[in-house]
Amino acid sequence: MTKMLKVGFIGTGGIAHTHVPGWQASPHTEMIAACDINETAVKNWGERYGIQTLTTSTEELINNPDIDIIDICVPNSYHADLAIAALNAGKHVLCEKPLAPTPAEVQKMIEARDASGKMLMTAQHFRFSGKSKALKAEIDQGVLGEIYHARSWMLRRSFTPYTAAFVSKAQAYGGASIDIGVHILDLTLWMMGNPKPVTVSGVSRTELAHMPGAFSTWNMADIDPSIYDVEEMAAAFVRFENGATLILEVAWLLHHSTTGEDMQMWLYGKEGGSLWPKCEIFQTNNATKQIYNRQLTLTNDQLEPHAQECVEFAQAIVDGAPSPVPAEHSLQVMTILDAIYRSQEMGREIVL
Repeated sequence: MTKMLKVGFIGTGGIAHTHVPGWQASPHTEMIAACDINETAVKNWGERYGIQTLTTSTEELINNPDIDIIDICVPNSYHADLAIAALNAGKHVLCEKPLAPTPAEVQKMIEARDASGKMLMTAQHFRFSGKSKALKAEIDQGVLGEIYHARSWMLRRSFTPYTAAFVSKAQAYGGASIDIGVHILDLTLWMMGNPKPVTVSGVSRTELAHMPGAFSTWNMADIDPSIYDVEEMAAAFVRFENGATLILEVAWLLHHSTTGEDMQMWLYGKEGGSLWPKCEIFQTNNATKQIYNRQLTLTNDQLEPHAQECVEFAQAIVDGAPSPVPAEHSLQVMTILDAIYRSQEMGREIVL
């Protein structure tokens, strides 16, 4: 009988709760421990999920010999140190996005993974939705042919986080780019086959958050400009080694037409194009001079994607399979996002 994999959480905030159904659904995992610097929060977690091993010490949790998997759900700036310590302690690591705020830190995490022989994965949950999997399967079968251009955006209207964990550079390192940009960029690169980026020209700005009376429709909270020192929007043009190109736009605050969030990915190949998340495919028959559209018919996901990623992470460990989201893919993502910041600072295109 396969050994049950014991899971310990570092961080018991909102995102951690979305992982719980996945660990509960997996036949291979059991949640046994949690850590949070907020003693009340971790006690509440234990009561809610029936977990007895609770601590405010990350070192204590990481070195717990009963734990096999550590699920990291803390602000961005703490990811690398905690993940490396966990890998060095012989634990598998599932880490919330971004894997780390900088490419250099991601590289150190990859080195720790290789030295430990354990699995490391970023929680890029959009990959695990039925819609994403269905479109990826079509692309892998060659329906679009060679993808030579993409347009992707994740845009919000008056919907920004407002706590220091997201908008203070000391804790988050960056803003919209590495909070939500990491989602649509990872998904787009994955659909494109993860081509190697070679140049990035980008901008990152904060304009609306610092205006008098600025607020977020996220709980109708006022924005505190004294802690809001990250970008609220960013845009980039990326060139890849295979000749493909990408236009990327992300924003928490934008005078955009959609209330809430508008997330789209357009892929253009030699044999067809596609639109996600509608999962429409557009093709042309030159022989008959016809153009036609096709929409994938999808069944509902059995598990929400945040949960599904946990199930598939555990299954990969049991099967001895590669990480469902290789850390090398996360390194590509962070290399591009880091280049956007550098391009803004230097006022020119960045050669990678």
